[in-house]
Amino acid sequence: MITFIFETDTKTPLYEQLYKFIRAEIENGTLRSGEKMPSKRKLAAHLKISTVTVETAYTQLAAEGYLRTVPKSGYFVQPFESSLFNAPPAAPQAALRPDEVKEKYDYDFKTNVVDTNLFPFATWARLAREVLCESSNELLNSTPPQGSVELRTEIADYLYNYRGVKADAGQIVVGAGSEYLLGLIIQLLGRNNVYAVENPGYGKIFKTFKSNDVTTVPVALDEQGLSIDSLRETNANIVHVTPSHQFPLGIIMPVGRRMSLLKWANESDGRYILEDDYDSEFRFSGQPIPALQGLDNNGKVIYINAFTKSLAPSLRISYMVLPPKLLEKYRNNFLFYSCTVPNFEQYTLSKFLSRGYFERHLSRMRIAYKERRDLLAAAVAGGKLNKIVDIIGSGAGLHLLMRVHNGMDEAQLVEKAKAAGVRVYGLSEYYSFPAQNIPPSTLVIGYSGLNSADIAAAVERLEKAWIL
Repeated sequence: MITFIFETDTKTPLYEQLYKFIRAEIENGTLRSGEKMPSKRKLAAHLKISTVTVETAYTQLAAEGYLRTVPKSGYFVQPFESSLFNAPPAAPQAALRPDEVKEKYDYDFKTNVVDTNLFPFATWARLAREVLCESSNELLNSTPPQGSVELRTEIADYLYNYRGVKADAGQIVVGAGSEYLLGLIIQLLGRNNVYAVENPGYGKIFKTFKSNDVTTVPVALDEQGLSIDSLRETNANIVHVTPSHQFPLGIIMPVGRRMSLLKWANESDGRYILEDDYDSEFRFSGQPIPALQGLDNNGKVIYINAFTKSLAPSLRISYMVLPPKLLEKYRNNFLFYSCTVPNFEQYTLSKFLSRGYFERHLSRMRIAYKERRDLLAAAVAGGKLNKIVDIIGSGAGLHLLMRVHNGMDEAQLVEKAKAAGVRVYGLSEYYSFPAQNIPPSTLVIGYSGLNSADIAAAVERLEKAWIL
């Protein structure tokens, strides 16, 4: 619909003002060739003028060749050469952000993707149709602030059975993305606290804390994960950790270190651990290790997880488990926040969980991703990279580390691979703070986004790039 403000303090008739406006819109390309014009009646009602005024303007535009009439269909914009007119310069377009400029690579070992071909579209679509038929009233009404009871009940059952998390549905808060939940946690715990993050770590965590104006300090890691000695050297009373599979180093925190971390938290009332159970569903060897929250007997752990890697990043369904003391504070102060996940996705996911589809889907994904990990390891071991590459941290998660011993530094490895059409990522990219002991010539390699058939070809490219 065309919106135009008429000048009332002029002698120019309304039809002429409308005619000039539409002509200018056609000449500068805002009204495109072939575009159908609003009907005379609708445009007159929209602009609060008479249909005669609109008809007079349209008739003049048609006479001059700007519009053409089609019987019983209306008026359409005529094609013309816009360069013949002195059209005003187009408004400058905002430059794309660096993260929006996508370079083209034949193979990309990025870590933030899943294989969409593994998504159970048919099952999801069938459940979605059921939700539309059975829960139409619930879909259009507001959901409880913590998320639907049905979904939270299923999440609680899953966490107990597969992650050893001790929680009921009442302790779970559903939100659209971990960043949103971290923002709630910061409000819940307070901005006067000092928050510690793993260094290296997932960069978005540090950025989320920084954007919420909280003091953030780095904590180094050793071979068992987050260093408790380094944590004690800071004045932090909140710490964010990924104990199940540290990103990006791939360290699985042993039970002894977990108990030491809990001991640190229990030494002060104001200390809490934010356990991000990042890609914990993908463990390929050894016995499953329960979540840190399951070892906590004093309400010191806030458990955070998402369906990002297990289903799809675009679903934006995350959740946290609050200990009883913080749950009470949350309910007293923050229930005015509406749940940020639409009911439709919540009810569909609830059915997906309750009927066992999620466990079967995870099993299928584990098999597929383990195959890709094995193919990658075999391609390295059976080729020329065998003598110059060490693979680290491949027992869990959807990425591993490659330490390369060919005399090149990290930047050279990345650039050589880029010239060969392969995108790899330097470990230094994951340090949010300066570090003295960054492992040299080490790359973070994600394999979940590559097809099995492409892995060997990608490794061959790296051989040509890195073998001197």
